[in-house]
Amino acid sequence: MQVKFGTDGWRAVIGEDFTFENVKRVAFAHAKVLSEQGKKKVIVGYDHRFMSEMFAQEVCRVFKAMGFEAYITNRSCTTPMVSFAIKYMGFDGGVMITASHNPPEYNGYKIKDSFGGSATEGLVKRVEQELSSAEIVDTRGIKVESINVWGEYIRKVKDFINTELFYEKEVLIVHDAMYGSSVNTYSQVLAGTKISTIPIRSYRDPLFGGHAPEPVEKHLLPLMEKVRSVGAFLGIANDGDGDRIALVDERGKFVNAQLVYVLLLYHLLKNKGIKDGIVVKTVSTTYLADRICQREGVELKEVAVGFKNINELILQEKVIFGGEESGGYGIVHFLPERDGLFSGLNILELLLLKDKNLSQIIEEIFKNYGSAYYRRYDMRAEEDKKKKLAELKSHPPERLAVHKVKKINTSDGLKLVFENDGWILFRASGTEPLIRVYVEMPTEEEVERVLQEGIKLFEG
Repeated sequence: MQVKFGTDGWRAVIGEDFTFENVKRVAFAHAKVLSEQGKKKVIVGYDHRFMSEMFAQEVCRVFKAMGFEAYITNRSCTTPMVSFAIKYMGFDGGVMITASHNPPEYNGYKIKDSFGGSATEGLVKRVEQELSSAEIVDTRGIKVESINVWGEYIRKVKDFINTELFYEKEVLIVHDAMYGSSVNTYSQVLAGTKISTIPIRSYRDPLFGGHAPEPVEKHLLPLMEKVRSVGAFLGIANDGDGDRIALVDERGKFVNAQLVYVLLLYHLLKNKGIKDGIVVKTVSTTYLADRICQREGVELKEVAVGFKNINELILQEKVIFGGEESGGYGIVHFLPERDGLFSGLNILELLLLKDKNLSQIIEEIFKNYGSAYYRRYDMRAEEDKKKKLAELKSHPPERLAVHKVKKINTSDGLKLVFENDGWILFRASGTEPLIRVYVEMPTEEEVERVLQEGIKLFEG
C-alpha cells in the first residue's frame, strides 16, 4: 500500500486506495506516533463525502483500541471545527475525514496537530514512516462516542467578530455550501440579526452536483446567478469541508481568491489594527500583500504552497495572518487554521464597517495600492510536461512575452517575477495530478498574454 501525504493530508479514490483496510492502517500509524508523544485524547470529524461517517467511525475505533479517549463529532462538520475542538475543547489531536475540494470519487485523511492546525511536516513524516509496519487492529464491538462541536464553535466565532454591526443595516447574503459540510453555518451565526441568509446547494450530495466542490469561478455559476436574481449584497461560497472561501460581489461577479486575501489582510491591519506580528503568504499569492504590508510597516514572509508551511511559521513566530491562492486563510488570533466561515464573517464585518459594497472596497484598494488581475490554468501532469517543468527550473527564461524577469524563485516550482511586480508560477499540484500555471499582472490583457506565453513553453 502506497500512502503519500500531500500538501494537506492523504487523498485517494474511494474503493481503490481509500479502503477501510488502508484507512485503519493510517489510523494505526497515526495513533502510534501520538502515543509515543504522550497524547491521550483525539477528535474525529467527517464531511459529506461518500461513506465519510463510516470511515470516521472506524478511525475512532482504531484510536480507542490503541488506548485513546476518542470521540467522533455528532454530525458532519467543517475541517476548522476539528481544529477548533483541539484548541478550545481540550483535545490533543484530531482527524478529519475529507478530500476537501477534490472530485467526488476521492476521500481523504487530514491530520490536525496538537496546536489546532494542519499537521507539521515532522508529524506527517513520522506517520508515513510507521505505515510500513502498520497493523490492522480488530475494532469489532468497540463503541463510538460522539461529541457536539458545532454549538461551542458557533458560540466562540461570535466572540471574535463585532456582531453589533449585524444589527445596524438590513442586508441580504447568499451562502453556497456547494453540498458540503458548511451547510447552515452562516444562518446559525446570523440568526436574529438584520442579515438575512439565502442558502443554496445546502444539502448533502456526495456527488457534489457532478464536479469537485472547489470554490472556483467555473463551479460558482449558480451562486453568481442567485446573487443577481435576488439583488443580494454579497455571495459567499465554501468548499466541501468548509475551510476555503470564495466571494461574489453585489453584481454577481466572481472575486478571485487573491483579492479575498487582500481584503482580509487590509481589514486586519487597517481596521482592526492587528499589527503585532508577521504576515505569511504562499509563493502563489498576490503582490498586493507585499505592498500593503510595506505601507503598514508589517513584515511579510513567503513560503511554499500548502497551509502546513504557513503553520510551520505559526509555531516559530507570532503570525497575524496567513493565506494562500486556493482560498484558504488563517486569522490566527482565532485559529491557526483556514476557516471559510470565519473568513466570510470578517469580510461581512469589513463591508458593514466601511458601509460599502465589495466592488467599491476593491476599487479603493486598487486606487491605494495598484491594480492586480489574476488567472490560474491547470494542465494534466503528463510525463513530458513534468520533464519540461524540470527543464525550465534548470534553465529559466530571461523574458516572457514583453516582460523582463527581475527575480526567479524555485522554492516551489518555478516563479518568474517581472519588473512591474507581475509574475507567473509553474508548479505541480500536491493534491491532484496537475501542473498549475498561475499569473498575476496589473491589467487583464497582460494576464492573458503572459498566461498564453507560459502555456506555449509546455506545448512548444
